[in-house]
Amino acid sequence: MGCRSISFVMVVWVLAVMHGPCRAADPALHQRIDQLIAVGAGGPVADRSSDAEFLRRVYLDLSGTIPTSDVARKFLSDEDPEKRTQLIDHLLNSPSYAQRMQQALTVMLLERRTGSTIKDGEWNDYVTKSFAANKPWDQFVRELIASDGHDAKTRAAIRFFVDGGRYDHHQMTQDVARIFLGMNIACSRCHDHPNVEDYKQSHYFGLYAYLLQGKVQTDKVQNKPFFVETVATGKVEFQSVFAPESKQSTGPRLLDGKETEVPTFEKGDEFAEPAKDGLPGVPKFRPRLLLSNDLTSGDNQRFLENSVNRFWFLMMGRGLVHPLDMMHGKNPASHPELLGTLAKHFVSNKFDVKHLLREISLSETYQRSSLLLADANAKDFPAESFRVARPRPLSAEQMAFSTLQATGNLQQVLGTPVLKDSKFTYKDYINGRIPLPENLTDILTLFGATFGNPAGEAEIEFRPSVKQSLFLMNEKVIMHWLQPRDGNLIGRLAKLGEDEPTVVEIYLSVLTRLPSDDERKVAVAYLKKNHDRRTAALGDLTWSLLTSAEFRLNH
Repeated sequence: MGCRSISFVMVVWVLAVMHGPCRAADPALHQRIDQLIAVGAGGPVADRSSDAEFLRRVYLDLSGTIPTSDVARKFLSDEDPEKRTQLIDHLLNSPSYAQRMQQALTVMLLERRTGSTIKDGEWNDYVTKSFAANKPWDQFVRELIASDGHDAKTRAAIRFFVDGGRYDHHQMTQDVARIFLGMNIACSRCHDHPNVEDYKQSHYFGLYAYLLQGKVQTDKVQNKPFFVETVATGKVEFQSVFAPESKQSTGPRLLDGKETEVPTFEKGDEFAEPAKDGLPGVPKFRPRLLLSNDLTSGDNQRFLENSVNRFWFLMMGRGLVHPLDMMHGKNPASHPELLGTLAKHFVSNKFDVKHLLREISLSETYQRSSLLLADANAKDFPAESFRVARPRPLSAEQMAFSTLQATGNLQQVLGTPVLKDSKFTYKDYINGRIPLPENLTDILTLFGATFGNPAGEAEIEFRPSVKQSLFLMNEKVIMHWLQPRDGNLIGRLAKLGEDEPTVVEIYLSVLTRLPSDDERKVAVAYLKKNHDRRTAALGDLTWSLLTSAEFRLNH
């Protein structure tokens, strides 16, 4: 065999070693998550969650509601070792996933702000379709930042800036920094942040310079508002209140990146498209469009880390950096290498949100039990260790859907249309001026006012209240749902003759689990004792589970 042949064989052998079965495959992201969490665990971890605990958790996280009793019964009896993976894939590919993401992202992005420029239905449809199509996250955020309303497919995106009191350039600046960069820089409007060295006044006004030209204007022909950009005439000037004599200026600049020079044009030459129909012309220089690209760049590590941190929070109840809007050197990630790994994986997979959530769901870290090990002390399992699953409150939307699902009223409500003249308000309802809400839109308004935060406040920490407790204990709409009707839970239970199957059905329907022996005995004894008022007793028993901490929390 000649040298030429030997050389060829050696090349083939080297390639086989590098790419063939002899080379260990890189671990999947969910395996890498577990490896990196284990590195900083600092102690034992909780057991794997039971099938019932996992089923309820993943349904709430990926579909926004608890499963039906039939789904629970089938999953709990399934002996397929791959059933958890199969369930995750099923949920991610179901219509309920896109609806869940619409609800979660609407709360995160709009913070329950409302307005009239873009209707709720138009916004909800836009976000739902975006997640149903698995639109890349960077594209979705670019649309939120850059949309002017002319493209019908993305028109609803202008709601992020123009509705609910956010149409103020300083508010826009602060919200873009918080939500997309993980930086609460409100204090930096007047001076460098007094407590966070990383947050500079120049950061604030560099971002402000991108947004200053945004303006809502109505098209006289279509009589529709648009979010246009006017002509930028120069840099933004600012000064610290601690040094008013020291004036500074900046053009659009993202944090410590390169400043974009504001070009000058001859009068009449500023526009790429002329003014028409009452709208100004489209400028050649559009800083907000520049921001949409600069912000979402795959090289913008802060945007990447903030994005994966927020999706981690949605699934785990706590960010790797927490609070979510305080990413800085003195508040490092609990697991820095994991945050970097998630960010790198996110951009290399083209900002695929569904893939990211799937990998988090598949991890043992996500699938841990919320129960501590025997003889363990809660203080030995700090929240930032992720060694035990963190109980977290159901959002207002999850509470509404789960309560409707548990009581068997969801399908009826989904089939009830919104009346064109419906003007349901929480205030009118609690003052007895309007009847019970019957359609989903009005019910979500009621639950949002009860379990959601006030408009403009991020929903990060659990804020239980007396109002919430009283709502679950006494609210007339809850009592209405516990009345027997064809197809609902109490109606079905009333037709069951035996007490034990009835108790099992209640527990599967409300808590997504079988009752313990003690719970079964107590419930059966209660039904026997109240045999003469059985239907009312069924409602009482169901109500007791609906008002429990176990139902209120995702655990």
